[in-house]
Amino acid sequence: MNHTGGNVLVAMRETRSMARCLIGVMVLLLGASCTAPILVTTKRPNWPEGQVRRDSLVDLLTDLQTLQEELPGGDERVRQRYNFLVSRVVESVNAQKLEPWRSAVTLNGPRDSYRLTACSNVAAFHGKQQWFPVDTLKRKRELGKILATVDGVGAPLVAASPFDEIGNSSHRHEIPVVNLTAVIRFRGKEAQLSFYDPLQTETIELRGSRYRLAADYGAAMQLTLSKTRVDRLGFVRLLNPSRYDNTAHIKFTQAYDPQRIPVLMVHGLDSTPATFTAMYLRLMSDPEIRRRYQFWVFSYPSGYPYHYSAVLLRRELDSIRRAYPHQKPMVVMGHSMGGLITRLMLTDAGDQIWRKAFRRKPSETRVFGKSRKLLEETLVFNARPEISRAIFFSAPHRGSNLATSLLGRTMARLVKIPATIADASNLMYSIATVDEAGLMIQSAPNSIGTLAPGNPFVLAINEIPIHPRVRYHSVIGDRGKGDSPHSSDGVVSYWSSHLEGAASEKVIPSGHGSHVHPDGIAEARRILHSHEQTP
Repeated sequence: MNHTGGNVLVAMRETRSMARCLIGVMVLLLGASCTAPILVTTKRPNWPEGQVRRDSLVDLLTDLQTLQEELPGGDERVRQRYNFLVSRVVESVNAQKLEPWRSAVTLNGPRDSYRLTACSNVAAFHGKQQWFPVDTLKRKRELGKILATVDGVGAPLVAASPFDEIGNSSHRHEIPVVNLTAVIRFRGKEAQLSFYDPLQTETIELRGSRYRLAADYGAAMQLTLSKTRVDRLGFVRLLNPSRYDNTAHIKFTQAYDPQRIPVLMVHGLDSTPATFTAMYLRLMSDPEIRRRYQFWVFSYPSGYPYHYSAVLLRRELDSIRRAYPHQKPMVVMGHSMGGLITRLMLTDAGDQIWRKAFRRKPSETRVFGKSRKLLEETLVFNARPEISRAIFFSAPHRGSNLATSLLGRTMARLVKIPATIADASNLMYSIATVDEAGLMIQSAPNSIGTLAPGNPFVLAINEIPIHPRVRYHSVIGDRGKGDSPHSSDGVVSYWSSHLEGAASEKVIPSGHGSHVHPDGIAEARRILHSHEQTP
């Protein structure tokens, strides 16, 4: 066989291998996207033993008024009945579309009449159109088993804007779904329905006695994930990132609080913030962490080259600093490629990477227009002053061999590069010197290409140390070889995740999902407990 014929056969074999690989990938990803990590359905709660079923709102309030008198000396069953009836009142008010927070509602019955009012100092309360008492929610599957609750007095509930409108708000930091707790007080025949944010209120006063406020800190997150299935955005945002450019935002999981330390979670390739749900729920079950921290997530299309995703994150951080200038220094958690984006937030690169690419200073480089601005944002940057600590989970700091494998090359061919990035890349290549500078971006990159161990940007950023002001930690997955350079979590090897100078390094027996493994979550909890207690 001649040389040309051999090349054709090799190309045909590679094409068939890639086709089989592509089919396998598509089946795997489509199968995963069809299975929700949590399923929340509604149910009819069973009436407590000893409690007569009531359908009338007036009858419910009559029974509640009696129970309120029994609470101070009552047993656990009295508290449970009180909470149950408060939930039924909220349910009835919602079903009848009453709005006692706008004006008092007069309720007349055969034997009693009540004047129902409502109050709330929770900003996120207003405008919510759907109410879900937590005892009507049935949480299933893996993430439904993780509960972050506190027993006490009151009816935990989820207040939500219509789920089909979530994500369309012009205010990116609005909290469309919130955890609240309802309490009802009586003064004669006036019943006042009060709503509390359990993150802001831990105890309440009722008839001269003080009680712990009941709370469910995870229900809003679990219901939102089940209703919206944001986890399915991972794959489509990988393949066509520019179509979902408007989804690149920092989202708050709770109302902004200047007294709490922000914890920003950054997801990785082919993923969404939903990947941090188990971490979030476990951490929210810790009273000290609830009191000291507030949680944010950075959601972005993971098909972008990660240094461009870092540009999007910097823009978001700038926006938050303008809106909330008095924030405490934050902690950032980055998983996988999210760890690389995080790394760029901690690095004083200045114009070093620009000069490496063009062999001249930015002021001496003749690049103009939109491409100039994009290149400057991508290649010239400094450490963010608002970040004081970072936790890297399975981060491929030196790249991943998976990116150059048949699977990686196949996936990379499917990712559609936005025209703006392609134009900037082509311009950069056209003016760069032919030798090492031209290697920086020889063609328009995507996220998979920028994860290759030999990628020039990966090599360049690893020559620049993390800012000494920032304490950083590594959590590394291992499938059996400990901290050997040859160990791997199946995607990233130890030699790539290991960082000299880390305040701590924890190798755990997990695959690539070190951030969802119990040991990884425990390490995050340990670090958060020690934060601000170390010099």
